[in-house]
Amino acid sequence: MEEYVKFPYAFPSLFIFLLFLFFLPFFFLLFAGSVTIVFARLGIPASIAYLLFWLSLIGSSINIPLKRWKSEVERIEEINFFGIRYRIPFHGKQETILAINFGGAIIPISIAIYEFARLSQALILKAIFAIVFVAIICKILAKPVKGLGIAIPAFIPPIAAAIVALAIARENPVVIAYLAGTLGTLIGADLLNLHKIKELGAPIASIGGAGTFDGIFLSGVIAVLLI
Repeated sequence: MEEYVKFPYAFPSLFIFLLFLFFLPFFFLLFAGSVTIVFARLGIPASIAYLLFWLSLIGSSINIPLKRWKSEVERIEEINFFGIRYRIPFHGKQETILAINFGGAIIPISIAIYEFARLSQALILKAIFAIVFVAIICKILAKPVKGLGIAIPAFIPPIAAAIVALAIARENPVVIAYLAGTLGTLIGADLLNLHKIKELGAPIASIGGAGTFDGIFLSGVIAVLLI
C-alpha cells in the first residue's frame, strides 16, 4: 500500500512566511537607505536625514485628530453563533474621525516647506506649476472607496512629479520632484476630496495614512528616486 505525504497549503505558506522573515531585514535596510539617500539629495545632512527617517517610521502610527462627525454607514457584519457564521447587513450612524498622520504627512510637508523656502524666485514659479500639475492629475484619478477613504494608484503621483520636474526644471529637478510629489498629492488627492469623506463611512480618514506610509510620503521619495 503506497503512502503519499502531501503539503497542499501548510508547507508552501510556511516556506513563504520564513522566506519573508529572512528577507525582511534586507527590505527594511533597502527602504531606510533609499529614504535617507532622498533626504541627502535634498541637501539635508546625513545625521538629520537618518533622524527624519526614524521619526517618519515611528510617526506613521500617530494620527492627530482634527475633526469628528457622525456619518451614515452601510456594511456587512459577521456574527458567529455556535460555529455558524451569519452575515447581517448593518445600517446606521458611526463617528468618523478626520486626522493627520505625523510620519506620513506632517514630516514630509515640513520638509517640503523647508525646501520651498530655499528656492530661487525662478524655481518657485516652476515648483508651483509642478505642484498644480500633479494636484490636477491626482484630483482626476482619486476615487472614493466606501469604508476606506480616497484611493489613487500609488505609482501615478511620483511618475507625474518626476516627469514634470525633468521637463521644466533641469537645473534642480530633485527638489521640484519632491515638492510636486509631496504637496501635489496632498492637495489633489487629500485636500480637494475632503468633502467626500462624510459619504464614505470610514471610521478614520487620515491625511498621510492610518498607521502606514501614505501617498504623500512615498510620492515625494519615489519621485526623487526616479530622477
